Amino acid sequence: MATVEMDQELAKKLFFEGGTLIILAVPEGTEFGIDYNCWQVGPKFKGVKMIPPGIHFLHCSAVNDRGGHVTGPRTGCFFHIRPKEILVKRWDKREEEIIHVEVSEEELDRIRDNLRELDSWLGPYPYETLKRWVSLTNLVTDPLVQRLQPESGKISAFSEVEPELIMPHTKDRAEQNLLPYDTLCKSYEEGLARLPKMKIKPGTEIRFSKIPIRKYPEGASPAEITKCNMDFSYALDSVINQRYPANPKDILGELQFSFVCFLIGSVYDAFEHWKDLLRLLCHAEEAVRKRTDLYTALISVLYHQLNQIPADFFVDIVSKDNFLTTTLQEFFSYTCGPDVDKTLQKRVEKFKDHLTKKFKWDFDMEPDDCAPVMVEMPDGVVLD
Repeated sequence: MATVEMDQELAKKLFFEGGTLIILAVPEGTEFGIDYNCWQVGPKFKGVKMIPPGIHFLHCSAVNDRGGHVTGPRTGCFFHIRPKEILVKRWDKREEEIIHVEVSEEELDRIRDNLRELDSWLGPYPYETLKRWVSLTNLVTDPLVQRLQPESGKISAFSEVEPELIMPHTKDRAEQNLLPYDTLCKSYEEGLARLPKMKIKPGTEIRFSKIPIRKYPEGASPAEITKCNMDFSYALDSVINQRYPANPKDILGELQFSFVCFLIGSVYDAFEHWKDLLRLLCHAEEAVRKRTDLYTALISVLYHQLNQIPADFFVDIVSKDNFLTTTLQEFFSYTCGPDVDKTLQKRVEKFKDHLTKKFKWDFDMEPDDCAPVMVEMPDGVVLD
């Protein structure tokens, strides 16, 4: 890890006030990172010092330099560190990942007393990137991390899967009316059909909020169904009331959590959830009028997130449509109404102007979804 130049007085204060992350037995050359920073560790690496209190994201990738530089999938986890706190982790050689280590208070006191001796083995947290990290995670709290992070405590770039049915023996396959593995396939389709059906390994999935497929309440009239399919406020309220009744802004913390999982953790499913959550928020006309604080904060969240991604990132390769411009266009149209808070309207206009100048996005074209909407009615519902 590269050294960071900083004022000596500041360095001294941070050394004693910041948190310390001890990581044992990490192989030389492993890709290791914290928050926005990533390095290849050297032979002396034993952790990171002077970590600012709060939420952080640790990530790593195993590296194989035999026969070329090959980097393994990234794994990581969010963690919370308090002032002067010492956390201990170690490299798991079998799983090729960093895992938490339970340490007694006596052992922690011993480490604390020897921090000066450990100093040359610890890399300093790079404070030049702290402001950017905080701007992306200011609404992510420790309780929210505990709610969203997988039960395993590990966030993986690739989903961990296992067979729905474990059939190691020929008789197991026969009981399911399946051919033995060594039977010659007659076609490509047959080969695919004979592959084992897989499922996500329990405890490894990120526990995101479930976005309702049905956007209207049970027993809704045809008029209510049409309204709720055009205005997602009911569905948004359902998610907030179920998951975050005490603090609705936690839904924006989830938006930040999913964005970091994708941007830094390389979790594609997190990006899909980010899009689904943003679509839910931006297609809620009634909520825009009623939840001024939530949408004021949403603008700030999106401002910092979009500064980290190229302008063409959201363009669908097949349709050439930009998911974000069409989604935000809908949101901007809702903020023009006379019942919308005037301060929110001003912030929306400034945000819209910023996006137009920075990305050259056109929000004045009429969106495709202004066309008539075909609404599928539930069974038994008949229009008069």
